[in-house]
Amino acid sequence: MEKPWLQHYPNDVPANIDTDKYTSVVAMVEECFQKYRDLPAFISMGKTLTFGELDVMSRNFGAYLHSRGLEPGDRIALMMPNLLQYPIALFGALRAGLILVNTNPLYTPREMRHQFADSGAKAVIIAENFAANLQQIMGETQIKTVILTSVGEMLGLKGAIVNFVVRNIKRMVPKYSITNAVWFGEGLKQGRKFSIKPFQTSPDDTVALQYTGGTTGVSKGAMLTNRNLVANMLQIRAWLSPILPEGKVVALCPLPLYHIFAFTVNCLAFMNCGARNILIVNARDLKALIKDWRKHQPNVVTGVNTLFNGLLHHPDFTKLDFSTLKAVVGGGMAVQRAVAERWQQVTGCQLTEGYGMTESSPVLTVNPVDKNMRLGTIGMPVPSTDIRIVDDEGNSLPPGPEHVGEIQARGPQVMKGYWQRPDATAETVKDGWLSTGDMGFMHPDGFFQIVDRKKDMILVSGFNVYPNEIEDVLAMHPKVRESCALGIPDEKSGEVVKVYIVKKDPSLTEQEIIEFCRENLTGYKVPKKVEFRDELPKTNVGKILRRALRDEKK
Repeated sequence: MEKPWLQHYPNDVPANIDTDKYTSVVAMVEECFQKYRDLPAFISMGKTLTFGELDVMSRNFGAYLHSRGLEPGDRIALMMPNLLQYPIALFGALRAGLILVNTNPLYTPREMRHQFADSGAKAVIIAENFAANLQQIMGETQIKTVILTSVGEMLGLKGAIVNFVVRNIKRMVPKYSITNAVWFGEGLKQGRKFSIKPFQTSPDDTVALQYTGGTTGVSKGAMLTNRNLVANMLQIRAWLSPILPEGKVVALCPLPLYHIFAFTVNCLAFMNCGARNILIVNARDLKALIKDWRKHQPNVVTGVNTLFNGLLHHPDFTKLDFSTLKAVVGGGMAVQRAVAERWQQVTGCQLTEGYGMTESSPVLTVNPVDKNMRLGTIGMPVPSTDIRIVDDEGNSLPPGPEHVGEIQARGPQVMKGYWQRPDATAETVKDGWLSTGDMGFMHPDGFFQIVDRKKDMILVSGFNVYPNEIEDVLAMHPKVRESCALGIPDEKSGEVVKVYIVKKDPSLTEQEIIEFCRENLTGYKVPKKVEFRDELPKTNVGKILRRALRDEKK
């Protein structure tokens, strides 16, 4: 296929990367531990963890996991915000040959139950704030090993104060009772007595189940292999090479590491160049985030449109010194033109948009981090990646805005498939091409632009929300006859959820709907708008016409 984008690649960015450079993620990580041993790797709440310390702690933790009877190939869930415990647990689990199941700590018990049961997780490392939810559903899973941690556990004397505030002042830790649970610090201590048992690994071994959704509403685990993650790490590293000098990068990381964007970009790609990652525990606390920005003077910042927009509206943000800032990369959701333009005015630095999916580890395209960036586009394919536009019959379309079709991608970062769902895999990946479900076109020079989504997915602040999941929850409400969920534009979040409901009981109120959803759905999935209807538009076979409701708003 023709690749017009190669003619416009930034200087020194290769057309292809060497996918055999590392046999595994662990091989890459262990090289970093030696190469950057004395440099800071992660900083959180004033506490620094060097590459050397991370090496020792993750090795001890991996040995502890083996001592608990966990074996290579077993699944282990990580459920915590951006704490220093995360990279220790992450690399410890990988060094023990376990398969990661990154889990959003804000999940409700219902959502946790599905992910843990579907993955067959045998162990979980969880912040105590969410242990009460785990207690409710643990009996319906295969989890036997529970390792608890607290926000302050790795922070020394300061940690005791932090924990007191979290537990007693802010009351952020609901009561729970989980037998045989072990504290993270105790696991690290016990791990010193053991060693990691040798095991075989290969580039095509699955090392992470990164859960995503689908138009069916069933959350699926994307099987990401050593090769997938190593390739995407090298692709990102190559693309951003002009702004990632080894051992000199300070990267601000407000996105949660359990999200695929921060997981691959911050935790792997930036780590590979010896960067220090400044972990932001709660990105919603803009005042604290700005304080960390001022203290650490980052060169690179990753985030989503919602965050950038929020910072621009905070009075303290414009007072910062932006002289060290070299690149700001937005992903997870579309970067709005008004936000990007305002960002450059305030900071003097471009807001560079990228694009990808959980199923592609995630990065597929990125705008150049130089003057050739093109606002309104998702940039060009990263090295060793092919992108094409196809019609409904799968035929490739030529460049031009008049040739809109589905975006398909092919490259070493595309997942092995969905965990235990061969039918869903076959529908999504055909002959090596990943169907993204996004509609767009290619400019003649190889820049790509998204115009719409083929899928019904709603994107709230960079998080996928699937209408069927919300509708399934609403169907549980005794006063609801029918419902339909869709996304509507929102200045802050990009989109929010709106539901259309046909009542079964006339007494049903908007407040009842929202409260019911709060009990069963993560916050960003809860509807912000509720509209009652006498009936919903349907096809002749009775299927609700979501598009008809969407078209009413145009």
